[in-house]
Amino acid sequence: MEFNVRRLAADAGTFLSRAVQFTEEKFGQAEKTELDAHLETLLSRVESTKHWTEKIMKQTEVLLQPNPNVRMEEFLYEMLDKKVPMRANNHELLGECMIDSGHEFGPGTAYGSALIKCGETEKLLGSSEKEFIQSSAINFLTPFRNFIEGDFKTITKERKLLQNKRLDLDAAKNRVKKARVADARSAAETELRIAQSEFDRQAEITRLLLEGISSTHAHHLRCLNDFVDAQATYYAQCYQYMVNLQKQLGSFPSTFSNNNQPAGSSSASISVPTAQPAASLPAPPPSQTSPALNELRSTSGTRKARVLYDYDAASSSELSLLVDEVITVSSVPGMDSDWLMGQRGNQKGKVPITYLELLN
Repeated sequence: MEFNVRRLAADAGTFLSRAVQFTEEKFGQAEKTELDAHLETLLSRVESTKHWTEKIMKQTEVLLQPNPNVRMEEFLYEMLDKKVPMRANNHELLGECMIDSGHEFGPGTAYGSALIKCGETEKLLGSSEKEFIQSSAINFLTPFRNFIEGDFKTITKERKLLQNKRLDLDAAKNRVKKARVADARSAAETELRIAQSEFDRQAEITRLLLEGISSTHAHHLRCLNDFVDAQATYYAQCYQYMVNLQKQLGSFPSTFSNNNQPAGSSSASISVPTAQPAASLPAPPPSQTSPALNELRSTSGTRKARVLYDYDAASSSELSLLVDEVITVSSVPGMDSDWLMGQRGNQKGKVPITYLELLN
């Protein structure tokens, strides 16, 4: 008990000494030990990193979930350490609505069939969106949040200790200046040496932590690359889904009879617009309509082909392509006329002809 009382008294004395030193510095009545320029630069860099990390996190969360009410709900579930309930996103809700209406109008009608196909594509878009959000949360937001809640808190704690040691050092310097008796001066100088040693030690600990911010930047750079990769995959999937949907809608007849008209009314023809090919998917180059393609299809040989556009495989039977790379292609009996079999090293899969230019 006596030890605890002495410890509390010592802590109170230290706190009072620091408070007096801090107040006198604010009023210009006491000198203040300045940190070296390198340490000040590191502190400024860490503060800047914390500031922009928080802003990037906030804007990324808005991008992934634009609805503020849903974001608040997810935050509350996280605070309560409960699993966020699964909910359909807007693409999936629209897809369900389209599919239900398509079945209502009749899957055998052009309009009903088109609605069902659009609905299925919307659900695929919704699924891709969920995968993108999950990947971004794990590989991008979580590491950023770990820095704010982990490394930065540790730095803040050590920085506060450094501030206290600096106040102790300056208070000891003032006591040395004010000492008039030899014994008091000797005791004050001893306290000063101890305070200087503790300050130097804490400054070194803080410096080592602050210099680790370069590693943090390198880690965040890798996370940024993961985020960009996730975005690229997401948008490529969405693009491919829409191109496939355009092709499916383009296969419908341009006109069809409306079977839902009331009896006695005249039959009207309704035009179904044919999907236009995307601007980046022009007609096959002349080399593909030349005898070279016919020769390739009539033989079991192979040809080299240059890739005209990037292509992301929609299934495991297809081969992803990168623009300007050269691959080997061959024709397989029974394969759709719009496709060839492509090979790159040990990788093999179907590739669309419109993305290729056969080489001589």
